[in-house]
Amino acid sequence: MYFKDLGLDDQLLDAISYMGFEEATEVQALSMPAILEGKDILACAQTGTGKTAAFTLPILNRLIEQPSKPGIKALILAPTRELALQIDQQIQGFAYFSGLTSIAVYGGGSGEDWDIQRKALKTGVDIVVATPGKLISHLNMKYVDMQHLQTLILDEADRMLDMGFMEDLRTIIRFLPKERQNLFFSATMPPKIRKLSKEVLKDPVEINIAISKPAEGILQAAYLVYDNQKADLLKSLIADKPNYESIIIFCSTKKKVSSILSAIRKISDNTDGISSDYEQSEREKVLQRFRSKKTRILVSTDVLSRGIDIKDINLVINYDVPGDAEDYVHRVGRTARANTTGVAITFINEDDMYKFSKIEKLIERDIIKLTPPKSLGPTPEWNPKNRDKRGGGKRGKRFKKSYR
Repeated sequence: MYFKDLGLDDQLLDAISYMGFEEATEVQALSMPAILEGKDILACAQTGTGKTAAFTLPILNRLIEQPSKPGIKALILAPTRELALQIDQQIQGFAYFSGLTSIAVYGGGSGEDWDIQRKALKTGVDIVVATPGKLISHLNMKYVDMQHLQTLILDEADRMLDMGFMEDLRTIIRFLPKERQNLFFSATMPPKIRKLSKEVLKDPVEINIAISKPAEGILQAAYLVYDNQKADLLKSLIADKPNYESIIIFCSTKKKVSSILSAIRKISDNTDGISSDYEQSEREKVLQRFRSKKTRILVSTDVLSRGIDIKDINLVINYDVPGDAEDYVHRVGRTARANTTGVAITFINEDDMYKFSKIEKLIERDIIKLTPPKSLGPTPEWNPKNRDKRGGGKRGKRFKKSYR
């Protein structure tokens, strides 16, 4: 289905064409007609499927065709500052010819950022994109008027609940008009999403896009190594791929970001890192340098695995096997976007083999296990029955959350 077939306003179609889009993705084609009709939506579709356009375009179309009194008409809640900024940037692109306004509201900035947000919220922009905690700070100051709100959107809803935002979401909802459209978009649909949806959504249209396998353009491979061999293997791989202009290395903890940077900066200066420890302004600078190809190698925790659209990434390296099988799909999905090609390599230690076998089961594919360089010495044998003695059960989940 093409965007021109969806009945969108010409101003939006011009902006969409200018941005290089023509054909709607599956989640866009399925959800946009229902949103345009004013129905509530419960959509399950993974990152990279075009969810942002799926909910922003119908909202913008309504605001163009049904102008009303000044004030906040739509509220989009996102789990991270990076995703809030990205959504706001896409809205500004789509709304370029319409004159509609938006602002991203998030924490971690300066006093000047707070003043800009406060002024915009008091004046009443058309669309607010916000992280829950920072929005509540503004709401508690009593100057945010939500009486004209028409639509509430939760993006990456599962991740928001994983990050402990359930009560924050309920607090925000109490500030909103009871009569409104509600749109939930989530990469997965765990029970807690179902529970919240029953509290908030009214007779929703359910859209389920099965979690897609990694794109065909991704060459996937893995190395079986001990932890003390990973740094040397990483340096060898990077040195062996001088033509790769854009590389992301994912690791499990903030502490590892620093140690990996120390190791690879010995062979490459064009390297940077990002995690939740970084100040917001620095995170934005790091991302901008990576997007513009001024930085070749970016080391990150899973803060970048979902919702961040960075084009033309040649190589994704999983320094650690992700804790959840679906996180693997999100990580490697950073490469081979828009029908391009890319490479995804995972380092598997002796305790992570069982977790990796679950990944292979999810994507219905046995990933090739490459032979590590002989210089590393003896390496583990593939034994997927091995379970992680350190990260299993509830203790492992708490460990995972506390270090990202």
